[in-house]
Amino acid sequence: MNLLILAANGQIARIVEKRLLSEDKFKDISLTLGLRQPKRLADLANNPRVRLLDVDMENQESVSQAVAGQDMIFTAVVDHDPDNKMTRNIISAMKAHNVSRIISTNILGIYDEVPGEFGRWNRSMVKSGLAAATQSDTLLSQSGLAYTTLRLPWLTDRDEVSYQITHKNDQFVGVSGSRKSVADLVLKMITDPSLGVNDSLGLADPATQGKNRLVY
Repeated sequence: MNLLILAANGQIARIVEKRLLSEDKFKDISLTLGLRQPKRLADLANNPRVRLLDVDMENQESVSQAVAGQDMIFTAVVDHDPDNKMTRNIISAMKAHNVSRIISTNILGIYDEVPGEFGRWNRSMVKSGLAAATQSDTLLSQSGLAYTTLRLPWLTDRDEVSYQITHKNDQFVGVSGSRKSVADLVLKMITDPSLGVNDSLGLADPATQGKNRLVY
């Protein structure tokens, strides 16, 4: 499999990359890592399974060059652009190059699916980017691509993998979750590309359910 990771220097992306390159079950996956200033991933430059690209996600040609020849895209950044340039550029490039599978990170709360006091607090915290994030999900769901929207909890750096998955029409369960948990779910979808297809998956640590604020 040829896998493109966009925003490849993000914390979750780096966890995904480390596991892909160190665990034997992923040995047949070739990585294209797209980011601004590829020198930030210089430690991977000599890995024969890695190609580093300078990718400006708001530039159509830049995205198109990165998408060409890929089998799957993981977008490791939330599109908060009011015009959704990043999402539109990715969709256009994938259609142009006949690439169908994408995993795209987003935020919790885009369907008003987060209940109670925490839901009210979450809306107050994300309101400036909520419309763009919601529209990004809508664009993907209407694109005809084999997409998964991945709705992230409030993130922690806990050294643990513990999460419960909810779907688009489910109430969100939990408040916080570890970056390692998000990476684990991404890797499961890379292993089985049919997992989560044409769905919106939320995840969080179920032990944080009922909390009114994020749990570090």
